[in-house]
Order: sequence, then structure tokens, then C-alpha cells
Amino acid sequence: MKTIAFHLNCLVQGGAERVVSNLANQFAKEGYKVYVATEWVDENEFALDERVTRVHVGLREGDEKKNRITKFFLRVKYLKEFVKNYHPDVLIAFAQRANYRALMAAGKSDVPVVISIRTDPVGHYDAFSDKVQIKWLFPRAAGCVFQTTGQKEFFKPYLQDNSAIILNPINPKYFGLKKPESRDKSVVHHARLVDFKNQPMLCEAFIKVHEKHPDYVLKIYGPDSFDGTKEILDKIIADNHAEDYILLMGGSDELEKEIPKGAVYAFSSDWEGLPNSLLEAMAMGMPCVATDCPCGGPRTVIRDGENGLLVPIKDPDALAEGICKLIEDRELAERLGDEASKIEQIANSEAVFVQWRDYLEKIIRK
Repeated sequence: MKTIAFHLNCLVQGGAERVVSNLANQFAKEGYKVYVATEWVDENEFALDERVTRVHVGLREGDEKKNRITKFFLRVKYLKEFVKNYHPDVLIAFAQRANYRALMAAGKSDVPVVISIRTDPVGHYDAFSDKVQIKWLFPRAAGCVFQTTGQKEFFKPYLQDNSAIILNPINPKYFGLKKPESRDKSVVHHARLVDFKNQPMLCEAFIKVHEKHPDYVLKIYGPDSFDGTKEILDKIIADNHAEDYILLMGGSDELEKEIPKGAVYAFSSDWEGLPNSLLEAMAMGMPCVATDCPCGGPRTVIRDGENGLLVPIKDPDALAEGICKLIEDRELAERLGDEASKIEQIANSEAVFVQWRDYLEKIIRK
């Protein structure tokens, strides 16, 4: 029986955490011995199959009082103990710090480490400290999984050569939804309220849309990240007396019922890895207008004019124009939505799992 271990901070509900929990559960069902090594336990985490073993490799009692550098090396030490005690056939790290820790912890052992890039490398992997760690540690990686071509092209050829590009799996509840007989006069968006998703720009764009189409409303679904974005949105709404047509809906567990009611789906991020919200909207058959943000997530799944529309980042006029185009040309909108729903063929859980399994088996054989 092959043994696979995943390493990340925790399993709180987020993009990388969802991918890890899905993969861990699927590998366990396929008969692999699976470990998930995390730094801490958080609230509202994804559930693991009972056949998956979770191991704590984070700080222990009393460690929090120590200085930052000491805590960093303790984290590496505890993960190194995990590698030695459980000796997986491959260790897969998710997210920036976890990538560094895993490569340091595996050290000179014979356990291969696969790292995973989950965000835009620009701004996240280009600080001086990152450049030092990348130069020192990344050549040790047995492989790397990217989400987009843009991520892959950021790094040196030695990392690109042993890599794979694999999409995030989409929750199956978003597939095969019945198209509404008539759509509401609304533009919809779902994501946590956070700065880089630039919902303020979406509101500015929609104010322009509303001038042409005063019978349409904007519905933004998503929880507050408490970084100040919601307060900015509240001010934009108040300053423009938009309380009746820009609606902050909060989080929802029934997005598969709410999102398809809308006429257009709008995506406004300045940067992303591979945005789950956009993938989900496409899976639901939504006509999508998306910013062509780095590192190429939307462009990875949207063919402009075929299964969605791409517009420049930070350009409310372009976003407004795209939204109006789909409001005014419903035949085009529905055709784009029908084509978008075909993402199910390449981003269902089974298809994504097979890609991961085949790639990791190749790494293990090496």
C-alpha cells in the first residue's frame, strides 16, 4: 500500500484546504494510506474520511512564548519528525510557507516532496527572503503542481520541467443544474469580501450599468473578511444612494439555488490563483464577465467570446460594458453560459483526482 502525506496549515474552509480534503478522501477510498499533517486545528474545517489520519505538526504547549525564528525552526523540526516516523512515499505541500517547511523537513531523506503553487507568484514569491529560499530549496523539489500557465512561467525551467498544471475540482453540487425558465434582472457575484477581489470596482462598474438598465440590481454574496472591504462597499453604496440596487447578501449555503437566478455573473479580482468562485459560476451555466487577472486563472478556463468574456483588471468601464453586452444580447449570454457549463468535463472531482494520482505515481516511481 502506497503512503501519501499532505502538509498545509489547517483545513479551515478555503480553496487549497478544499482541494487537500477532497484529494485525501479520494486517495483513501482508492486504498492509499493517507496522512494530513497540519499546523493547527481551526473552526469550520473541511471533513476528512475516517480512513485519513490527521497528524499535528505545529507548535506545542509553551512554544508560542518563544521568538519568531525559534518557532519557525520548531515547525520544521516537528514536520521533520513526522517525515521520519511515518516515512510517506511522497509528501505534498500546499501554500507558500508549507512548501518551504516541507522541503526543509524532508532534507536529505529519500522522501520526495511535491510543492504546489496556489496563488499569483508576483507579490508572493518575489520578496528578497522568498528569492533566497526558492534558490536554496526549490531545486530539491521532486515536482510542482501549478494551476495556471502564468504561475508556471514565473519559475525557473528546472521547476517547470517536472511540473503539472491541474485545475481545482469543482463541488459536484454546481453541476447539472436546471436552467431557469426566466432569469431575474440581476447581476450576481459570490466571494468573500476582501481587497484583492476588488468588489468596490464591481460596484463602480454596476453604477454605470444601472444608469443604462435601472431595472437591474447587483447581488454580492459572500462573508466579510474584516479587512475593511465591506466598509468601503458600504460607503460606495451610501454615497451613491444605491441601497436599493447594490445588495450585500452575506454568506449563503445555497448558492446553487441563488446564483443561477441571475442574468449575468461578474468577476472583478485584481489577481488570483485559480478562482473557485468563477469555476463554480461557469459550472452553473452562468454567462460570465471576468477580469483577465494575473496569473492567468480566468484565461485558463475562459476563451473570450466563446464561453465567457474577459476584460482588463481595474477597469470599471470595461467591466460595465461587458455586463451591458450580456444584458442586452441574451442569445449571446445564454450561448456563453451553455459553453461555460462544459467545464464539468475537465474539472469534476474524478477527472482532477486522476490527474493528481497519475502525476504522484510518476513521482513515486522516479
